[in-house]
Amino acid sequence: MNKQEVDLLSQEIEILMVERTRLLKVVGAAAVLVANTDAKILPHGIMAAAEMLSETLNALPEETLKDALDSVQAEVA
Repeated sequence: MNKQEVDLLSQEIEILMVERTRLLKVVGAAAVLVANTDAKILPHGIMAAAEMLSETLNALPEETLKDALDSVQAEVA
């Protein structure tokens, strides 16, 4: 690899790290929302979306979910 390729790769890695940080905040906020939502009071149409979100969050590796919760400074009970 020449210097230009290394520089481009380095820039791309930096972009991906910034994007990961933003995505972790979104995931963390979504997890907090799901954890604090009372499913009994949600309208049926919204319940389906909440279930999909919950299933998606549950499919994440535990470490990723922990990183996401940490990124929004959420307390895990």
